[in-house]
Amino acid sequence: MHSRPAAGVGLALLSAVTFATSGTFARSLIEGGWSAESAVIARVGVAALVLAIPALLSLRGQWDVLRSNATSIGLFGLLGVALAQVCFFNAVRYLPVGVALLLEYLGIILVVVWMWLRHGQQPRRLTVAGSVAALAGLAFVLDLAGTADFDPVGVLWGLGAAVGLAGYFVLAGRVDPRLPSVAMASGGMAVGAAVLLLIGLTGLLPLHATFGEVTFAGQPTSWLVPIAGLSLVAAVIAYLTGVAGIRILGPRLSSFLGLTEVLFAVLIAWLLLNELPTGWQLFGGALIIAGVALVRVDELRGSPTTAAPVAASPEPELALDGR
Repeated sequence: MHSRPAAGVGLALLSAVTFATSGTFARSLIEGGWSAESAVIARVGVAALVLAIPALLSLRGQWDVLRSNATSIGLFGLLGVALAQVCFFNAVRYLPVGVALLLEYLGIILVVVWMWLRHGQQPRRLTVAGSVAALAGLAFVLDLAGTADFDPVGVLWGLGAAVGLAGYFVLAGRVDPRLPSVAMASGGMAVGAAVLLLIGLTGLLPLHATFGEVTFAGQPTSWLVPIAGLSLVAAVIAYLTGVAGIRILGPRLSSFLGLTEVLFAVLIAWLLLNELPTGWQLFGGALIIAGVALVRVDELRGSPTTAAPVAASPEPELALDGR
């Protein structure tokens, strides 16, 4: 039994690594002529189909559970999938992958603000300290002193991804425990893909893609390679290993390990895209991660009845799929 915690840590880290590849895979498609919206539809559409069979098996014919959670699944698809991923993929058009992901992670701080304003759950000192550290880190990441040239459009897309991530955490805290995680994920991704496709067909969203060669890791390759990477590696494998890790370690410890996604994303972008943040940006990133970790620690100190939805989420690292 001593090997189970080690196996859980390994699965959680594998989930973080595979989730961290999404920005790099998406960058190759977007630079090859794909719109961010088309990349998201392909990613979550394929992933939803792959997970459909295990999702149906997990329900065991309990269709009333699916019907009673239709609204939650729909909102999850709109916010946690469609909004978060479209904003993140658009952010990587203008920003380094690591910076875009750090902006998305500020969604955890937005949950603190939401719980305070909406439910009167005033944050404790440790949460306030973590939030201040994260905001200070944001100033370093965005290099507000002016030495870096960030497109403000990309920053706005990144903050939009943070809103989507916050929406996921709030919704995940209200999930019916009878609804299997894989059914929630598959249904949400199907809704997200369908909504984006319908809006795109009306002309309100740009839907364009190329089906020739794209450049990935500096080498020309088929467009199928990043599509397979996005849908199978950065979605299906990432999700399944994440869930397996949660069942061994529990959601809270798994969510801490999920923070390593940022570090893996920076490393992958450095190795494959030659994107390496400056020293001050790395310092700012460390502040953001430390701030988020302080918020997590504060949740562990709270009672189960007062913990925010972030702590109650059955699968926190699935939110990283929105990047």
